[in-house]
Amino acid sequence: MLYDPSLIIEDCPEVYSVDEDSILLIHSLDVRPGERVLEVGCGSGVVSIHCAIAGAEVTAVDINPYAVECTHRNATRNGVKMDVRPSDMYSNVTGRFDTIVFNLPYLPVEDEGLLAKAWSGGSTGVEPLERLLEGAADHLEPGGRVVVVASSLMTTEDLDSILSDYSVRVIGELSLFFEVLRVLEIVIP
Repeated sequence: MLYDPSLIIEDCPEVYSVDEDSILLIHSLDVRPGERVLEVGCGSGVVSIHCAIAGAEVTAVDINPYAVECTHRNATRNGVKMDVRPSDMYSNVTGRFDTIVFNLPYLPVEDEGLLAKAWSGGSTGVEPLERLLEGAADHLEPGGRVVVVASSLMTTEDLDSILSDYSVRVIGELSLFFEVLRVLEIVIP
């Protein structure tokens, strides 16, 4: 997919804004019409909206109630229909999906607060990925995939350990002055 800057995506208070990582994720995703996509941590809804416009059947969830409302408003503004609901990871998710997408909170910090949940990945930066992968098999169709953004700031040893049992390939990369972002496609056995 290509990022469409003509879409109307409102920045909302207490919600992660569209940034380089979101745009990289959109450019890296290859979504087919009819594909069932779950976006965990939907934030402003920009990734989910792009997936829906590409023809996917999208469910978008976020632990942040402001993000749920923001995604709903942005989807409505752009004439996109999708299921948007509050959920802490999979707590309010039913059904199975072809793809689970998550622009992870990947910074190795333990910041507090509602907005900080969008970037605070715990002391190593990998805790949200570990939680995501623990429940992924229960929510994916056979051969399904998880697509996430990872950062060179994450603790490499911990990231490698978490991913050691999966087939992983890099489908996108962006070098910034302080980190390298990679979009990882993880196939769940």
